[in-house]
Amino acid sequence: VVLVSGHLDSWDVGQGAMDDGGGAFISWEALSLIKDLGLRPKRTLRLVLWTGEEQGGIGAKQYYQLHKENISNFDIVMESDEGTFQPSGLGFAGSAEARDIVREIMTLLQPINVTDVYDNADGTDISYWMRDGVPGASLHNDINKYFWFHHSQGDTMTVQDPNQMNLCAAVWTVVSYVIADMEEMLPR
Repeated sequence: VVLVSGHLDSWDVGQGAMDDGGGAFISWEALSLIKDLGLRPKRTLRLVLWTGEEQGGIGAKQYYQLHKENISNFDIVMESDEGTFQPSGLGFAGSAEARDIVREIMTLLQPINVTDVYDNADGTDISYWMRDGVPGASLHNDINKYFWFHHSQGDTMTVQDPNQMNLCAAVWTVVSYVIADMEEMLPR
């Protein structure tokens, strides 16, 4: 399983469009693009739209409890939860050998100048999996404006730039598809 995700809940103000509707959208769009292109990877691509992240990660904890017996089937868990602004690369948590593979995959994104691989993946919703050794990835993007809107009434759809979201979706699509279509799972 290659899991792509974002969370739907927000605080009680704003719409949660950036935190984290954008992450949910690019995860949905990645799988939609792969389907529209007629691509069928060797492994399962799974979209999870988490709930309860802002209330202590209760949705992620429940999902983990329901699926942890199959942890060896999870190739990578990916979460976008820091906005969907101009992307720069991925945060990655995993073995050095897996990191090298992810670096190679990121070279495919040279045409849109999104090739960096950072040392740690962040994500409340994927933390259980990473703690137990499943490789994890999080979207890195220009968060200069993130805290202008984070958990505020300003977190509305007007914050989202469709061009930047398309680039974020492209990153999510390429990385998730290539990993799901590799002969072997990422090394642990």
